[in-house]
Amino acid sequence: MALRLPATMRVFERGWLSSNNVLFTGPHSALVDSGYVTHAAQTLALVDHALEGRPLARLLNTHLHSDHCGGNAALQARYRCHTLIPAAEADKVRAWDEDALSFRSTGQQCPRFAFDGALAAGDTIELGGLPWQALAAPGPDPHALLLYCAAEGILISGDALWENGFGVLFPELAGEPGLREQAATLELIDSLHARVVIPGHGAIFGDAAQALARARSRLDYLAQDPRRTAQNAVKVMLQFLLLERRQVALAAVPQLLASIPLVERARLQYLGMEHAELADWAVRALVRAGAARADGGVLLLA
Repeated sequence: MALRLPATMRVFERGWLSSNNVLFTGPHSALVDSGYVTHAAQTLALVDHALEGRPLARLLNTHLHSDHCGGNAALQARYRCHTLIPAAEADKVRAWDEDALSFRSTGQQCPRFAFDGALAAGDTIELGGLPWQALAAPGPDPHALLLYCAAEGILISGDALWENGFGVLFPELAGEPGLREQAATLELIDSLHARVVIPGHGAIFGDAAQALARARSRLDYLAQDPRRTAQNAVKVMLQFLLLERRQVALAAVPQLLASIPLVERARLQYLGMEHAELADWAVRALVRAGAARADGGVLLLA
């Protein structure tokens, strides 16, 4: 059975590297999350087509990972839209501190964008003619927000909950707590009893209880050994590079991974591997998972 959304809501389910986008129509149109920079043209095309020539009034970000805000600059150039970001990120964006914003530490791109206001946990905002509450969702990002509409039982969960897991717990790799925060965020989501969940990646779903059970199982698995979070992050960041570039020379993988500060921290602090050993492990892990294939000295998407 199809999951019912209000007539003023539309979800663009995007493929990696981009996050999903949620478009609210009506007198004060708004887009939640803008995808990755290399998909910005597609983001503009989707929004343009859906709005049928009307302007986009507002742009919001659940958090500022590059795959959720990489299209901000392009949307701002097209629409001059009023942009709201999580309040805790305001100073970093104002100064455009790419280290503090995680773009440099993850080896990812994000064109500079501006913002007009901030959204904090506890704030309520009108989207599509309905009230949405912002809720703190630390975990993959310490300053992330959920957006919840109690009137419709709809949760926009970002990277805090997907149908089959959640995002990489980057704070753990930076020496900050992430497992405990993610557990608390899952508890908060459970208390909402959402009818529909719109995740940051993947299809929308209605069985939040089953998704939460899978997420908790995954969290328990990661908590048993700190190397597991590090291994997951290395695999995800290599896959991200591969998706961005389409192919990578196998001989270049050690240096590519060494150039990403979070990967290097994971290697030194948790994994204890030499560069070549880590690269070989990561390549084999992607191939074993069916996400990539090695052919003629080149790593390719499967």
